[in-house]
Amino acid sequence: MNTTISTTSKNSGIALDSAAPGEYLAFRLGAEQYAIDILRVQEIRSYEQPTRLAHAPDFIKGVIDLRGRIVPILDLRIKLQCAEVAYNDFTVVIILDIGTSVIGAVVDSVADVVSLAPELIKPAPQFETQGDVDPSFVQGIANVDGRMLILMDINALLSHEEIGLVETTATA
Repeated sequence: MNTTISTTSKNSGIALDSAAPGEYLAFRLGAEQYAIDILRVQEIRSYEQPTRLAHAPDFIKGVIDLRGRIVPILDLRIKLQCAEVAYNDFTVVIILDIGTSVIGAVVDSVADVVSLAPELIKPAPQFETQGDVDPSFVQGIANVDGRMLILMDINALLSHEEIGLVETTATA
């Protein structure tokens, strides 16, 4: 298993479809394992209590100062309506490059980086939006070393419209 998790990959600007081969960062939310395109991952940090913002949605835990840039931190367990899990030493924040924004996503733990060939990625069954994960956020499902990985479309899940973040064009 490849356990190298530090990365400084930047958004290449290349649109990847759900069947494109590539590397994915696997992480855990409760009992389930998810994976996201490694090209969206800017860095992985240990969890630190963010500064809470008034009137923010419940899944927005607050903001942190990341080298002079204010980054919103959201808890993916709450966003995906998973069971609440206590924060512990394995809880991390994945700093993600989402288009014009940088967003931190709290996850229970990071597993590894996996390479997935297109034939390993199967389409996800489409259900009504009543479960933990809206099917429109799922790119596919892969079985890797006996574990099921749910591949998330992190751009759709954390889009400005989806999380209620007002897009700004000014940069510091």
